[in-house]
Amino acid sequence: MPNIFFNIFVKILASYYTTLNTFILKEKEQKLYEFLSNYITDERKNRFEEVLRYRTRHIAIVLEDIYQSHNASAVLRSCDLTGVQDVHIIENKWVYDINPDIVVGSVKWLDLHKYNVNEFNTPEAFDLLHSKGYKIVATCPHQNDYTPDTLPLDQPIAVVFGTEKTGLTDYALEHADMYVQIPMHGFTESFNISVSAALLMYTLTQRLHKSDIDWHLSEEEKQEIRLDWTRKSLNRVRTFENKFYELYPEFK
Repeated sequence: MPNIFFNIFVKILASYYTTLNTFILKEKEQKLYEFLSNYITDERKNRFEEVLRYRTRHIAIVLEDIYQSHNASAVLRSCDLTGVQDVHIIENKWVYDINPDIVVGSVKWLDLHKYNVNEFNTPEAFDLLHSKGYKIVATCPHQNDYTPDTLPLDQPIAVVFGTEKTGLTDYALEHADMYVQIPMHGFTESFNISVSAALLMYTLTQRLHKSDIDWHLSEEEKQEIRLDWTRKSLNRVRTFENKFYELYPEFK
């Protein structure tokens, strides 16, 4: 019996310290943002708020082994323009390469999550997305399931794109929860990946905006992104952060 009470006490104590550390981290991030934001213009701060109004994590994009840098980069640009914040990049055979002339700086406003530790990384990415409550949606021109206009949006979705030549892996197709295809009326078999991604993201985000679904970022998520964007807007951010820690040594 004493061991049971001791274990309960340890769990309560661990929970208390986890909550305390989370509170301190949030306070630090808030203070740091307030400090760093003094060094960016009001126009930039207002622009952050305008963009954050339309940012979402209700839709995520997953790129499985994309190797064409122009297509890979164009997808990132479309994510930024449609408000999709998270891009999950699976590197199995190919390293994801970004073309700076195409992304036009959009990559720094997005959160990129890379999976490249194992020889085959798709299972790890899918497991993580499922654990976060996402439904995996495979893009496939040969599966008659949903279109961009009919795809259910009541739960968060992660839309997966594969290479133009071979498409998605068998694993991705077998472990997807749903399938989506863009209706086509020509001789060519499919749109290229950058066009498909742009069409899908635009249609899906427009549907979200017109729906009653709570697709917005939480205030906590917005604050994390504000700080990240502020850091990326400053050329000498390390100098400013060192000054912050001199003023607030308790946050070191």
